Amino acid sequence: MTKHFTHIRQLNAEQGMHLVRRAKAMKDSRFTSSLLHGKTIMLIFEKASTRTRISFDIAVRQLGGGTIFMTPMESQLGRSEPLRDTARVLSRYADGMVVRTFGQQKLDELMAFGSIPVVNALTDQGHPCQVMSDMLTMYERTPNLASLTVAWVGDGNNMANSLVEAAMVFGFTLKLACPKGFGPDVELLAEAAASGANVFLMENPEEAVAGAHYVHTDVWASMGQEEEMRERVKVFSRYSVNEALMRKAAPGACFMHCLPAHRGEEVMEEVFEGQSSIVWDQAENRLHMQKAILEWVFTQE
Repeated sequence: MTKHFTHIRQLNAEQGMHLVRRAKAMKDSRFTSSLLHGKTIMLIFEKASTRTRISFDIAVRQLGGGTIFMTPMESQLGRSEPLRDTARVLSRYADGMVVRTFGQQKLDELMAFGSIPVVNALTDQGHPCQVMSDMLTMYERTPNLASLTVAWVGDGNNMANSLVEAAMVFGFTLKLACPKGFGPDVELLAEAAASGANVFLMENPEEAVAGAHYVHTDVWASMGQEEEMRERVKVFSRYSVNEALMRKAAPGACFMHCLPAHRGEEVMEEVFEGQSSIVWDQAENRLHMQKAILEWVFTQE
């Protein structure tokens, strides 16, 4: 049976911690292997990328495989050829697909009509590889993830959705401060509540950050929402992470951002470049978590 990695909530607590610990071990040992020797992984990117593209490309190479990078510009991806046909053709050529796209339905169609593993490198609905990397970054500092309080400040976007899923799997408390009408997926929040996860949605950033061990944010307008930026600046003006807000957090709290960051908008320069910032550790850990996820996908349990 083909194994995919598309959502954090597809994992149980044991599997989630296995991936975090495995990624940490890979990082500590500078792990390489021949697991993907002779295999080719398609990197299918409809959205621009720096960290995701490079970390996955290097991860595949360090596991012994090769990559082909594919965008709509130089292919028939989702244009004159139906996506389902692309899925079936690529399954005859390659051994896996790492996909960074817009709607979740595109990822679902590639899985439904393809016959090779698919890894969700980002959709508008979730960013699971990034958030799993963030779990590694927090684990390195506080191994008991269930004891943590994490604050999210800003748009209830794909990152916020994946953090909700992570709270369901790893058991930490998640407090999300989002403007009214800009919260995470409503059905996902209901699922989290039904699961007993400690996930709380509010509008007040100070309330969300109070006592938090990690303060997380992202840009106010994600890719594809640029035309909304002028209006979003008005809506999100009180959701900027500055030093005053960080002082509301627990002593020694860390600031996190998936990057790229817009200094002076969702985060102030003094926080982003300050001692509490661990954004570069997050960026580095993309590589190690990507390797752990690829190993998990391509290893039959």
